[in-house]
Amino acid sequence: MARILACTDGSIYAPSIYGHAAWAASRLNAAVEVLHMLDRHPGAAREAELSGAIGFDASQDLLRKMVELDEAQGRLAQQRSRAILEDAERVLRAAGIAEVTLTLRHGALVEALPEFEKAADLVVVGKRGEAADFAKGHLGSNLERVLRTSICPVLVASRAFKPISRAVIAYDGRAASRKAVEYLARQPLLHGVSVHLLTVGNAGTDEEGLAEARFRLGEAGLDVRMQILPGRPEDVIARVVAESGADLLVMGAYGHGVLTRMFLGSVTSTLLRECRVPALVFR
Repeated sequence: MARILACTDGSIYAPSIYGHAAWAASRLNAAVEVLHMLDRHPGAAREAELSGAIGFDASQDLLRKMVELDEAQGRLAQQRSRAILEDAERVLRAAGIAEVTLTLRHGALVEALPEFEKAADLVVVGKRGEAADFAKGHLGSNLERVLRTSICPVLVASRAFKPISRAVIAYDGRAASRKAVEYLARQPLLHGVSVHLLTVGNAGTDEEGLAEARFRLGEAGLDVRMQILPGRPEDVIARVVAESGADLLVMGAYGHGVLTRMFLGSVTSTLLRECRVPALVFR
């Protein structure tokens, strides 16, 4: 049975993460594992560390109170984590997902991800996390590292979930976009979804590769239209996503030509910031 790993920190993006995970699970006939990471071990403070912070001559009573406060904060963090996971299970089961697993771990998501995604077919994360600066449009601090390291396709959830009926695939002919086409041809994720297969470039730009990608998707039963448009990739793709009313952007984490810079700080990061739709990213 396919498995989806939904990573949540309980931020404002959490309901959208669960919605996207449920959507993908229903299409892939998959189970969902919800993973929540606690960044630190509750009650981990030690008297030696605390005395170093406040001075070696600090009273034992003050040290004891600081340790108790640290332990209380740890218990509160545990309770919050359990509430986050219980809420995720409630939402997923209400959406019809029968098999839901809840996992709480200590540590950083990027350190735990290699272990958990071994059994996963798809990873779902929020575009921004609990500590993101919404006013400045910053992406979540974990997102770049997850996308750099994940061996699975990553579905980056937008602010709110809505049913997906139209998708744009940004195809540049390189390995990541070819991998996206092969995945979508093998899996029923986009069956019944109208697909716009888009390449940014001049006339004659890898027309053969684009036609082959269209054939592969069409052979799998997808409704596909293909198009080559000139311009700056980030501008063209963002415009097509907006004007077509797309509900999903599919893209690779690396690009072609002017896209050859490493992921994030490049076209991919711009599209993740600017497009107000979820993105399915391959690397």
